[in-house]
Amino acid sequence: METIQNKVSQSGLLTFNLEDYYDTNARIVFDLKECLFMGLIIKEKEFREFIKTNDWELFRNANVAIICSADAIVPTWAFMLIASKLSGIANHFAFGDLTNLENSLFQNALSKIDIDAFRNQKVVIKGCGNLPITTNAYVEISRLLLPVVSSIMYGEPCSTVPVFKRKL
Repeated sequence: METIQNKVSQSGLLTFNLEDYYDTNARIVFDLKECLFMGLIIKEKEFREFIKTNDWELFRNANVAIICSADAIVPTWAFMLIASKLSGIANHFAFGDLTNLENSLFQNALSKIDIDAFRNQKVVIKGCGNLPITTNAYVEISRLLLPVVSSIMYGEPCSTVPVFKRKL
């Protein structure tokens, strides 16, 4: 009887799972539209009063996407004031929609990886999972790994799509 060998475990492949870097805190959209006078403009005095009196604790430990969904010209300082109130309360915040927020969360998480630990390794970037991983996250981890790895594959170790192989 022939012994069954696990060729995947013998291959020397490292699996990189982006789900390990997924931030599980709540996502909240802060829409500046609600602060506009007549849906058109920011009135500084009233806006500053809103900033002072709003219950910012609603955003405690959340990831916040800051947008203005109205077709209005909003001064940059208005977004900055919101950021100043979210700082120290929200887990993370970013300008833009929820996709921008996800991209920012992954950018932040992936920037903390010790990329040198992958030097000259064959890496499989896991492709299937249960969490919503943005395409941007796959591109970002590729950008970070490409200078150091010997190869990158996408998918599962038992069924991969070759993406990159360093020429000797």
